[in-house]
Amino acid sequence: MSRIGNNPVAIPSGVKVTVTDGNIHVEGKLGKLVQPFADVEIKVEDNEVIVTRPSDSKDHKAKHGLYRSLVNNMIAGVSEGWTKNLELVGVGYRASNQGQKLELALGFSHNIVLDIAPEVKVETVSEKGKNPVIKLMSLDKQLVGQVAAKIRAFRKPEPYKGKGVKFVGEILRRKAGKSA
Repeated sequence: MSRIGNNPVAIPSGVKVTVTDGNIHVEGKLGKLVQPFADVEIKVEDNEVIVTRPSDSKDHKAKHGLYRSLVNNMIAGVSEGWTKNLELVGVGYRASNQGQKLELALGFSHNIVLDIAPEVKVETVSEKGKNPVIKLMSLDKQLVGQVAAKIRAFRKPEPYKGKGVKFVGEILRRKAGKSA
């Protein structure tokens, strides 16, 4: 039995949800999102979105919880938005942006220039004495996570000194190194 899929999704004020054949459209103060769906039935009833499945097959159970979570993330995205913060830990590691171009200095022989999708707002914060922070904001949770993962993949944090690109608040498993 899907426990997540059975919970209805509450629609906050200012958010409009419409279901057309095979697509769900969510519109709020921050923008619009569209998600195609299949193998489940989605209904909008008195400020709630209800997802039901046609049978108890394994595939239908999996999609039941999946589409309920996707609708919930879409509603949260158009009303509040999603944010990911990345921290650059290491001597000489820098980040700067001009519009949607993010330039990273991560200890390689050259700087990395990354074009960020126009749906994602990027901001860099560099304070003296603190590690540089990259802030990514968007209404699409999947897109923010994908861009953040791509930036992190350039220089993942290593376990001995913790140098690299990490999420703010991420706890790294540290190793002891050589004992002399």
